[in-house]
Amino acid sequence: METTATTKGQIVIPSKLRAKLGINEGTRIKIEYDEENKQIVLKPITKESIKKFRGILKLKPGQKPATEQLYADREADKKREEQKLGKYGS
Repeated sequence: METTATTKGQIVIPSKLRAKLGINEGTRIKIEYDEENKQIVLKPITKESIKKFRGILKLKPGQKPATEQLYADREADKKREEQKLGKYGS
């Protein structure tokens, strides 16, 4: 497939390729430059491409969510500060 850039630098992605990739009006497209191969890479950001990332941040067995860990750390900080103040207050 081949396309031509306009004077504004715009290109048309052929309809068959848009259909195959699920690109519709308003679909965001990530543009990358592959230095090694000297190529422009266009990656559509579709619902399907976003769904591929589901579960990548899933917790491992025994691992706490970051918010729980943060609360635990803050509680430990609070107790440590209270102990310091208790030493100086008496």
